[in-house]
Amino acid sequence: MSLPQNIAAVSVSPTVGSSLHDAFARRRTVEPAPSSLRAPRVLHPLENEGLRLLILENISQEAVNTFRSQGYHVDHYTKALSEDELVQKIGSYHGIGIRSKTKITAKVLKAASKLLVIGCFCIGTNQAGVPVFNSPFSNSRSVAELVMSELVSLSRQLFDRAYELKTGIWNKQSKNCWEIRGKTLGIVGYGHIGSQLSARQTETLEALLAEADFVTLHVPELPETIKMISTEQLSKMKTWFLPHQQRSRQAIKSKHIAGAAIDVFPHEPGANGDPFDDQLNPWASELRKLPNVILTPHIGGSTEEAQAMIGQEVSQYLSRYLGYGSTMGAVNFPEVDLRAIAAGQENQMRVCHIHRNQPGVLKQVNDALSPYNVEKQYSDSKGEIAYVMADIADVNAAELTALKQRISSTDANILTRFLT
Repeated sequence: MSLPQNIAAVSVSPTVGSSLHDAFARRRTVEPAPSSLRAPRVLHPLENEGLRLLILENISQEAVNTFRSQGYHVDHYTKALSEDELVQKIGSYHGIGIRSKTKITAKVLKAASKLLVIGCFCIGTNQAGVPVFNSPFSNSRSVAELVMSELVSLSRQLFDRAYELKTGIWNKQSKNCWEIRGKTLGIVGYGHIGSQLSARQTETLEALLAEADFVTLHVPELPETIKMISTEQLSKMKTWFLPHQQRSRQAIKSKHIAGAAIDVFPHEPGANGDPFDDQLNPWASELRKLPNVILTPHIGGSTEEAQAMIGQEVSQYLSRYLGYGSTMGAVNFPEVDLRAIAAGQENQMRVCHIHRNQPGVLKQVNDALSPYNVEKQYSDSKGEIAYVMADIADVNAAELTALKQRISSTDANILTRFLT
């Protein structure tokens, strides 16, 4: 298949640069360490309470199996839960795995008295409050492939011709059907997905819209991106196509825009089989009737390969955080990691202290740890959140509860865990 010769992009969100997350991703590809090195010791929470995970939205069975193999109790549901259902259930769980339909609201977090971590088995991460891990690259290629298939489908009116033939109508025509060879694809949002399509960058959105034959949008839902494509922007476009764009009804009806493909909607059904109608979005029935409009049920990243990769990667992140305190790969937390406590180093334990980012905290923590030998320590902050990890040696078991209470009682404390 010949791809568009020219691809232009405009970035409306922060670009992704090299980070500790990238370094961790690279580190995982390094060959295994020699067998002569000691294996890491398996750590457990001081309270020794069995960790319970709630996994929703039919997340990969591979992820579920990974958690269970590590001794976690896992409850696995195929659908999303409503806010009220989550409030009723989440109080007994230490971690939750979700996809895009589940929203962890302030009300849910208030009820999540034991919650330590959230795993987003998708790209979007509109969640908050505790460490959130996702897999930003694993299904990006699947989404990009869907975009490329939509370019061909829209430019050849494949959807309408296929539907007509299925209903018994033969309608062979070439009018308003085009090759994509030699055309320009404009990408709005040059992040994980947009960069999979490759591009040269333009200075402004207006310049991109004026130049592009096809325009595809891949931006997060933020205040500055809501309604970023509206009547004014559509009027500046050529009479071509908008893969993944919902604000095109009037432009298509007036034939200024030749077609559109839409995979993500403001409000989406909670489960397969639920109606996609005007009660959900007031323009749904009108949109369904428009010619050369492809509507898909948020399936951009829904391939077997992508879901398996997401399940593997996010389950590894969650397991490393729950078992070792590592926040490498967290999207909303400082990324902190320490070399593992080796098997045989039974005299060592790990302190994981999440706290508000304010002066004097490390002094308070180190004062509490001063009677013991600090083998290694690392601290970092991100916005209002800071995180310090420390491995200490020769702590008497009878002193652990008092030590944990002392650190937990500091005025900046958010969460303190001891892994022994």
